[in-house]
Amino acid sequence: MAAQDVLGQTARLASSSALLQVLFRVVTFGLNAFTLRYLSRELIGVVNVRLTLLYSTVVFLAREAFRRACLSGSAKRNWTKTINLLWLTVPLGVFWSLILGLVWLHLLEVPDPSVVPHYQAGVVAFGLSAIIELLGEPFWVLAQAHLFVRLKVIAESLSVVSKCILTVTLVILYPHWGLYIFSLAQLLYVSVLVMCYVIYFVIFLGSPEATKKSFPVARVKALLPSFVEDETFVNWKEARLTWSFFKQSFLKQILTEGERYVMTFLNVLNFGDQGVYDIVNNLGSLVARFIFLPIEESFYVFFAKVLERGKTVKDQKQDDVAMAANVLELLLKLVLLIGLTITVFGYAYSQLALDIYGGSMLSSGTGPDLLRCYSLYVLFLAVNGVTECFTFALMCKEEVDRYNFVMLALSFIFLCISYFLTHWYGSVGFILANCFNMGIRIAHSTHYIHHYFRESTHRPLTGLLPSPALLLVYILSAVVTAFSEVLFCCDKGWMARLIHISTGALCLAATLVTMFCTETKLIHFVRSQ
Repeated sequence: MAAQDVLGQTARLASSSALLQVLFRVVTFGLNAFTLRYLSRELIGVVNVRLTLLYSTVVFLAREAFRRACLSGSAKRNWTKTINLLWLTVPLGVFWSLILGLVWLHLLEVPDPSVVPHYQAGVVAFGLSAIIELLGEPFWVLAQAHLFVRLKVIAESLSVVSKCILTVTLVILYPHWGLYIFSLAQLLYVSVLVMCYVIYFVIFLGSPEATKKSFPVARVKALLPSFVEDETFVNWKEARLTWSFFKQSFLKQILTEGERYVMTFLNVLNFGDQGVYDIVNNLGSLVARFIFLPIEESFYVFFAKVLERGKTVKDQKQDDVAMAANVLELLLKLVLLIGLTITVFGYAYSQLALDIYGGSMLSSGTGPDLLRCYSLYVLFLAVNGVTECFTFALMCKEEVDRYNFVMLALSFIFLCISYFLTHWYGSVGFILANCFNMGIRIAHSTHYIHHYFRESTHRPLTGLLPSPALLLVYILSAVVTAFSEVLFCCDKGWMARLIHISTGALCLAATLVTMFCTETKLIHFVRSQ
């Protein structure tokens, strides 16, 4: 597949994934606002922090390394061996579910049954849901490698909608069921997700469309583990790369979910405060997750396909290098401007957003400060996602292994900083620690990118430099909206709130007009791709 075709399909995949994340986050956003009126903060804290952490940890440790390794390189490979390797995620998931399930049940603090009933059933259900989801991993990787955009959108949309309908129904009818509600909803979510992928490939394989596309797998039976005479069960090169990524993924999970591990294992916040933190965290990450994560996932595939892992820039096809450098520069500019916009306007509108969303329970206390800090953290998330996406797509096995040592040291420092900052600043300390963590990771990735392109004429890191005129507009917008918040928000009635919102809308419009006038290359890239 030509690099230009890969770019086009990757851009469509990123756009579709972004829309999918919009659906997922908006639904979660609305669901939290709804359940706040029916359920306690403590129950929401246990579900969204404790049990979701169990599920995400099992899934991440069991499959992340396999995804990274099996999506590297060309889609033309021995798919029998790749599929065999991917099925190893299931026993690995069973292992982690059993070990971590015992930890969650017997070593961690158990919530008060009168406030959060059926905790044990919740732990079993969320651990089981992780195993069920891993059953669909070979199907997911095969679809992602061949850029099946529509399948991913439909599968995850159906699963999210099904989960939300069941949750809302049970919350209204049986609020006393407690964790049974979220356990059943989680099991339904993963079951629908896996079945969508299985049903699609049962219909697709052997069809005229599959034959026309020369799809590498001809029968459904080929998607199951199989032995080939006189050949190894798996591709050992992929297996060794998986092991390298596994060591890295273990550390990355600690860094990604670090604050939840600190909350869960060190009890620095009670379950009610954990619930408030998680609600604010979901609100703060609404834009970050539905834009930055799809870009990172999709363009990792693009860079891995266009450039060969482990080769220097001189040994690559120069047309592909030029395209990759141009795309990286524009992606950096895109996420930087999105991050700056959220940081600037998020500061002045955090309290108003929380007051509208959850009332005084969220808008009083630490809630507004949490969301303001998160607005800054979004900027770090934006840049880190793209720089690491390129770095991980190009690193050879030895470089990945070396980076693991960096991640190990960073994990230890991050956990220590989280613990101390939380004691000093409460839940805000978690976000400050995350900013520090992302800053270090960005420094490492940008150093790698600079070193990679130093022997070429391409300088993609210039994408991190916005135009002076646009920077000036951002500064003026920050000052004007901050004064507007002091004068009109948020206890002076709805008319004052509308004036504050109108002020922000005018500043945002001025920012966007300046962006369209000064960043013409980026605008053309977004429109064309």
